Amino acid sequence: MQTPVQPRDSVVIRFAGDSGDGMQLTGTQFTNTAALAGNDLATFPDFPAEIRAPAGTRAGVSGFQLHFSSQDIYTPGDAPGVLVAMNPAALVKNIVDLEPGGICIVNTDKFIERELTKADLTSSPLEDGTLEGYRTIEVPLSTLVKEAVKPHGLNAKESDRCKNFFALGLTYWMFNRSLEATRDWIRSKFKGKYLDANLAALQAGYNYAITAEIHHETYDVKPAALPPGLYRNITGSEAVALGLVTAGQKSGLPVFLGSYPITPASDMLHVLSRYKHVGVSTFQAEDEIAAVCMAIGAAYGGSLALTTTSGPGLALKSEAIGLALMIELPLVIVNAQRGGPSTGLPTKTEQSDLLFTMYGRNGEAPLPIVAASTPSDGFDAALEAARIALEHMVPVVLLTDGYLANGAEPWRIPDPDSIPPITHRIVTETNNEDGDYLPYARDPETLARTWALPGTPGLEHRVGGLEKQDRSGHVSYDAANHQRMTELRQEKVDRIADHIPLLEPFGSETGTLVLGWGSTYGSIRQAVIAALARGWDVAHVHLRHLNPFPRNLGELLESYDRVLVPEMNMGQLATLLRSTYLAQPISLPKVTGHPFKVQEILTAIEQHQDAR
Repeated sequence: MQTPVQPRDSVVIRFAGDSGDGMQLTGTQFTNTAALAGNDLATFPDFPAEIRAPAGTRAGVSGFQLHFSSQDIYTPGDAPGVLVAMNPAALVKNIVDLEPGGICIVNTDKFIERELTKADLTSSPLEDGTLEGYRTIEVPLSTLVKEAVKPHGLNAKESDRCKNFFALGLTYWMFNRSLEATRDWIRSKFKGKYLDANLAALQAGYNYAITAEIHHETYDVKPAALPPGLYRNITGSEAVALGLVTAGQKSGLPVFLGSYPITPASDMLHVLSRYKHVGVSTFQAEDEIAAVCMAIGAAYGGSLALTTTSGPGLALKSEAIGLALMIELPLVIVNAQRGGPSTGLPTKTEQSDLLFTMYGRNGEAPLPIVAASTPSDGFDAALEAARIALEHMVPVVLLTDGYLANGAEPWRIPDPDSIPPITHRIVTETNNEDGDYLPYARDPETLARTWALPGTPGLEHRVGGLEKQDRSGHVSYDAANHQRMTELRQEKVDRIADHIPLLEPFGSETGTLVLGWGSTYGSIRQAVIAALARGWDVAHVHLRHLNPFPRNLGELLESYDRVLVPEMNMGQLATLLRSTYLAQPISLPKVTGHPFKVQEILTAIEQHQDAR
């Protein structure tokens, strides 16, 4: 008898296991298959900081959550409806998130005394009531994999490494997914017996699900009604990197990245290194300071200069960033934020570098700040950061975070001709009637200086960290000149607000305004949509530009009864709003290393609805 197929609008599935179980790979393959099926999707990879955390322990659990849907979605989902747990530690650490009545697929071969001890358990969750209220599917997965790959000559340890593909094949059956994309990927990555074994494990998982009738029905999620176009699945790190490559093309400048690997920013270095053929140079420096100084040198030489890092690296780069600011050179600094302070939570997400980005340099050192809001938005945010840097002759910080960097979603690839060109300030002729070049003579509208490249005849000039004489650029210790130059550098950043769009609220014009920035976008938007459906007066505004703020932000703050600010820190944007506008926003902080759930924000909105 054919298994009934149940249509679903959306599904949230989480794969969880030991760090060596390949859960990130498994989730990524399911994500790619869902994307090829035309679903809208959002992902949340979650893994420990250690390269190889103690096997079988709760600290070593790695997870990957995927939300795929036939409708528009904004988050990876508050709670999984399906949990695939490869060992006891993965089960007990993740079962608390599984929705009531959800499906739990368990590798029973791992529920032995030794593995229970590693997970700090005194009884088996399969027997002690832990799984009451859930639909549990028990699979002797390790044993089945060993049998499936036995003809291909793998030893016991090698066989066990194939179990993630068995689990993937099983879930492909459950959700009516094709095996072909994953088969093609396996063929591209493996050879010999490993190729044959992984293909066999994938097929065995699919076949087992059919023959064992592991579930009374399968599920089908139809393609989403996405706008027509060419799509690809993209992570935040990939989107930022492609945006910066595109900025180089649109400005006509070579691109140079000086970087030092750091989680979660390293992938941007990896991606940019693939684009040598379009004028991108990447250099993996010996440390963070060398990386940013190389980028400053590249900017002096006429490149679109980049440096990528996370919070600890930004701290090390701060003095050199001040140098770029003093020289007034274009430089894009990408900070993929993570939990802190110090080494902190290197693989978890946070938005706690906002105030440091704003003020973390010696002296009066204002910088423009741009923030991406979703993984695919990293492309547009990177273009915007590069545009500001080149057109206003200033270093710019682009903020992402671990959630955005590692998360993925469908991205509609834009028509290159629809992306406007980016102008720059490179000059080849003097700007003074006397024939001398004045490097700090300024554009009357933007206050940006011109950009003369080394070796240009007649445009020789001096650069360095000492204060500049207005217009001439000569070293100056004059007090009045320092006052004027400090004010000019601040005013130059302030005037960027004349070149950024005004804010347009989504939702009602009165009541509660939910104001966010960065990766809180999806959770806020989904919560506000749900609140509007309940008839509440609520609106959403999301900030891309954090310095300067858009011109109409103060007006918007005054037009609502209350302003709720969810952010993954202890209230840093709320602090800036208080100091800038004398506003009294309601701060909703979260620093657990995980993004906001929609319900957390919806509950906060409801509390303040009732408080009226």
